Amino acid sequence: MTNNIYNPYLIREDEKLKGLTEPYVSIQNLTKIFGPSCPMCIEQTGPEHETNKCCTCGSIVALRKISIELYPNEILGIIGESGSGKSTLVRLLHFDMDVTYGEMYLDPLILCQEVIDHTKKDIFTLSAFEKRKIRNKLIGIVYQNPYMGLKMDISCGGNIAEKLIEYGWRNVNAIRTRAMELLNRTEVPIDRIDHSPKTFSGGMQQRVQIAKALSTNPKILLLDEVTTGLDLSVQAKVLDLIKKIQEKLKITMIVVSHDLGVIRLLATRTVVMKYGTIVEAGLTDQILEDPQHPYTQLLVNSQL
Repeated sequence: MTNNIYNPYLIREDEKLKGLTEPYVSIQNLTKIFGPSCPMCIEQTGPEHETNKCCTCGSIVALRKISIELYPNEILGIIGESGSGKSTLVRLLHFDMDVTYGEMYLDPLILCQEVIDHTKKDIFTLSAFEKRKIRNKLIGIVYQNPYMGLKMDISCGGNIAEKLIEYGWRNVNAIRTRAMELLNRTEVPIDRIDHSPKTFSGGMQQRVQIAKALSTNPKILLLDEVTTGLDLSVQAKVLDLIKKIQEKLKITMIVVSHDLGVIRLLATRTVVMKYGTIVEAGLTDQILEDPQHPYTQLLVNSQL
């Protein structure tokens, strides 16, 4: 592992010690530009310019040369204000949209037999079919807006069944049994398995999303602002559920949030983003207790 793995302005010394373990995921120079783009897009955007809009062609540089490594059984926190590129990052990792450029590699140990041939390939260069197969088998996601992760007009059991069918399940009884198991694990009343998510509260919808995301035993779980808009008591219950799931199932997670309390509770390591760029990275306690970058200091002080 190189010393500038995140390519940020500031890397905490303890981050450099992570090379003792092979990463699950290695992301290199990940960039996403919305618009026509031009050679000046990267040069004219970022924290040093206080904008992510290219003044030459008008494109929006949502992410610029992001490099991250994700390690087994860890929770990586990503914080930053609205427009920093946090959600775009997880959407790209879930193949919800195409990258402008950049590379992603997966550790062979987390790839199942069906995708073992891709262990040394840049995952972003694979076909849509191959990406979908990897996503269905290895990656789960919980969106900030439940309407993005759930179909509101079918039952919550049906939402879970859809994911399992994509994974290859065909036995109806086995699918229903699995759905009941997952709803029980995420503390959704089993007697509501045939109810549509639109009849649920926001917190319960997030629980159903989590159940769906866990259905195929993913190795990586992406959580995008999962507590935003929820009452404080509901937030606490959802966060407690996430902690229990990670402790029991040992799933590697990326948690995106603008709430430092969420990051402090869940994440072992944290990266701080501004205008599509990582400006500071390190152990969560160090980032929040002794922030070094002026932007991180501003975030921490604003929530004291």
